[in-house]
Amino acid sequence: MDLLVVGGGGREHAIIKKLKENPVVETIYALPGNGGIAADAVCVPQISATDIGAIVDFAVSHAVGFAVVAPDDPLALGCVDALHAAGIPCFGPDARAARIESSKVFAKDLMKKYHIPTARYEVFDTPAAALAYLKTASFPIVIKADGLALGKGVLISRSYEEAEDAVRTMMEDRAFGDSGSRVVIEEFLTGPEVSVLAFTDGTAIAPMVSSMDHKRVGDGDTGPNTGGMGTVAPNPCYTEDIARVCMDTIFLPTLAAMRAESCPFKGCLYFGLMLTPDGPKVIEYNCRFGDPETQVVLPLLKTDLLTVMQAVESETLGSLTVEWRHASAACVILASGGYPGHYEKGKPISLPASAPGNVTIYHAGDRLDENGQLVTSGGRVLGVTATGPTLRQALHDAYAAARAVDFDGKYLRHDIGQRALAALAD
Repeated sequence: MDLLVVGGGGREHAIIKKLKENPVVETIYALPGNGGIAADAVCVPQISATDIGAIVDFAVSHAVGFAVVAPDDPLALGCVDALHAAGIPCFGPDARAARIESSKVFAKDLMKKYHIPTARYEVFDTPAAALAYLKTASFPIVIKADGLALGKGVLISRSYEEAEDAVRTMMEDRAFGDSGSRVVIEEFLTGPEVSVLAFTDGTAIAPMVSSMDHKRVGDGDTGPNTGGMGTVAPNPCYTEDIARVCMDTIFLPTLAAMRAESCPFKGCLYFGLMLTPDGPKVIEYNCRFGDPETQVVLPLLKTDLLTVMQAVESETLGSLTVEWRHASAACVILASGGYPGHYEKGKPISLPASAPGNVTIYHAGDRLDENGQLVTSGGRVLGVTATGPTLRQALHDAYAAARAVDFDGKYLRHDIGQRALAALAD
């Protein structure tokens, strides 16, 4: 069977590597893919992840047996709808269900209507109304762009001045384009953060191993938010008792709410959670695999990924047992110097000739130049992942492998997983 994976980052590379483990898989096409993915799939760089018409035409003309739409933008644009209309079975939510991520307002209103625990919030369509509200608000406070913003449309403001700047940046300067034309302002929650990705066919749900993301660019969780500078799995803060509470109060109610709104969710539903003193609450939903959470979660999956995805598509997930390895994983992101601000591209990348069997380098922001040399092409360039019997071992091996990679301006955080290790020691 030939497969198609839409996207071209580290998340897609992790998905492709896992799909390749199934012996029925022959060719995997990556649209557009990247320089490193080219070693594992046939990349089609001339077709972007948002060119829905070209994606569908390619899938039909190449008799693709199954497609995976991984990024948020094509999901929100209806790529799954279009593939289904052309008779291509695929993994991912349709556009109506993808609103759970593509509109913060939709997600917050859904949680309010169906009593799913989340932060208190207000929605604003004009800067004047938002600023007037902020004059009566307590700080810190969270300001979110309504639409998709590459994982960067959330700003925590600790004073009115910071909040005013955030509102003007989003709504007047349009730093995130039309995504910031409406904003959600919500209370600031405290507690450990947990990411839980889950396979769901709209009714049945199979949560994946929990993970801990590191969003800030600098050590000690300093500096601006990024798309993610590293992850570890499982998250030691997410106990079995908390998992049961989340299933009963968040996961199953969310699926029921989506069915009640006539937009059942099929695919990977990402729950961004805060374990507050009042219990677990939803910070955000994503309508797809997280990045770089995928790079630590999928290496721990024992059950064949294609089998799980096909069960989601056929709505038979409830009859499948999804199994996970009892191990830990850690991912260290190697970024271009200057990220998430301005950074230079085209820096040659030097990779080790070989890596230990428990280490995988996922390619995110790179390409092959005219000489076949791998060079940087994005902010987050590589994700170096290691698995191990303990988190400490996985982190040791990930950082050792990260040191063996070189490119001009290479930047990484040096404290990935330290909060998790501290939690394990408590």
